[in-house]
Amino acid sequence: MQAVILAGGKGTRLRPFTTSLPKPLVPVGDYPIIEIVLRQLRHFGFGEVIISTGRLAELIEAYCGDGRRWGLRIRYVREDKPLSTAGALRLVRGLRRHFLTINGDILTKLDFRDLCDFHRRARASATVSVCERRTVVDFGTIRLDAEDRLEAYVEKPSYRYLVSMGINVFDRGILGLIRPGEALGIPDLISRVRGAGGRVMGFRSRADWLDIGRPDDYQAAQDIFSSSRQRAKYLRG
Repeated sequence: MQAVILAGGKGTRLRPFTTSLPKPLVPVGDYPIIEIVLRQLRHFGFGEVIISTGRLAELIEAYCGDGRRWGLRIRYVREDKPLSTAGALRLVRGLRRHFLTINGDILTKLDFRDLCDFHRRARASATVSVCERRTVVDFGTIRLDAEDRLEAYVEKPSYRYLVSMGINVFDRGILGLIRPGEALGIPDLISRVRGAGGRVMGFRSRADWLDIGRPDDYQAAQDIFSSSRQRAKYLRG
C-alpha cells in the first residue's frame, strides 16, 4: 500500500515551536510526530511513503532519509510555492490506483488498513475518515422569534458533529480534477469529486485522534506520551 504524508504547511498555530522546525518534526515526547506516523504506516502494511514538503523541507528529508530504518521506501516531492493539501498531489509521480493521504501533524490510533479496505469495498473515488466531536457553548443561548419573543433559553448547550480526521483515501482518477500548479485544499477537491459525479464516502471512526497543529491537542499529546503504557499504543512497529 502507498501513502502520501502532507508536510508542506507553515505550522503557524504552533509557534514558537515551528519557528525553526517544520511542524512534522515537532516532538511528541521523545519522537517527532512524523516518525510516529511512519511507524504506524509500516505497522499497517504500507511499503511506500511519499512526503510532500515545503518550508524547511531539507530538515524533514534529513531526518526521514530513505525510510529504511523503519522498513519503508520514502521519496519526496517539494513545493516551490504553497499548493495546499490537495494541490501537492499533482507533483507526485507513480501514484497507485488507490492511495492514502495523511496530514503530517496527526496523532491517532486509526487502523489505516481498515480505512483502505472500506474505500475499496465501497468502490469510492474518495473516502474521508471522520470522528465525532462535541462543543459546549459557555453561555446561555437564546432563540427569539420574528417579533423578538423568547422561544428558547438553553444554558450552556452541547453540540455534536462529525469532523474530518485529515486522513483520506483517493482513487488516482481524481488527479485530473487538479490543475498543474494549482493551490487547492482537500475540502475543495472533495467538492470537485462530488460535482464530477464521483462517489465520496465517510469512514466513521471512534479511534483516538488529535490534531497536533492545535495547541490544546498538542498538550494532550504530550500528556499521553508521558505515560509509557499509553505511548506504546501509538508507537507501532
